[in-house]
Amino acid sequence: MFHGLTAGHVDTGELEIEPVVEVFQTLNDQASRGQLEATSMSVHAYAYARKRYVLSRCGGTFGMDCGPLLVAREEMDGEQLAAATIAVPGVTSSAYLAMALWGPSARTRVLPFDKIIPAVETGLADCGLISHEEQMSLEVTGLTCVLDLGVWWSGVTGGMPLPMGCVAIKRSLPDEVKGQLQRIIGQSVQYGLANRAEALAAVNDQADRETGSTDEFIGRYVTDLSVDVGERGQAAMEEFLKRGCIAGIIPDTLPLEFVPAG
Repeated sequence: MFHGLTAGHVDTGELEIEPVVEVFQTLNDQASRGQLEATSMSVHAYAYARKRYVLSRCGGTFGMDCGPLLVAREEMDGEQLAAATIAVPGVTSSAYLAMALWGPSARTRVLPFDKIIPAVETGLADCGLISHEEQMSLEVTGLTCVLDLGVWWSGVTGGMPLPMGCVAIKRSLPDEVKGQLQRIIGQSVQYGLANRAEALAAVNDQADRETGSTDEFIGRYVTDLSVDVGERGQAAMEEFLKRGCIAGIIPDTLPLEFVPAG
């Protein structure tokens, strides 16, 4: 989504933009402190950063009948899954909120995201919660998916996409700058989708992965809702956060505030 911007294919006007590349948990933590003028973050984490940020209509990611996975060494029935210890990569990710909505009494163990699969493989945890790029390496681990939380979410909401990531912009910035940043983000997403092979090559160079698996994975989450959240995406975000609030997991985040379109 940000290849067009980082590769210089998007006109940023008078704005000087410095890319900051971090894992989502670090970005979530930085957003909670208001460290960045604009940032990707988990939709869940926005509940703790809304006083500092408004949402961009561009740059979000949604799982379309797919989402974070609970993985284990072997198949598990419902009773076994309910009793399992689940290794999770932080507690402000959207994956964590989805898991907590599915299983409010789930027993969890917080580990760095790259330690989740090894923890399951070695028996340190019964299950692991994985999302984003970790899913691409699942086939080579021998672990099995025991629950797709995106499929679960679609089932309980009548087909809504599962909100995963969003882009937020500092409230304290002038309205003109917020609007300009939103336009830049939108243009970068559009460039990536229109120049898919080029963008994928850049991603794979950075991550040392094969194009096929990356293309299939990105296609699950970067869609038309990434270009503009639209009514469907906004409704899904509101439902996700409303359920989290009702469950007592997060503070009230509604109504969501977006940078005006235009």
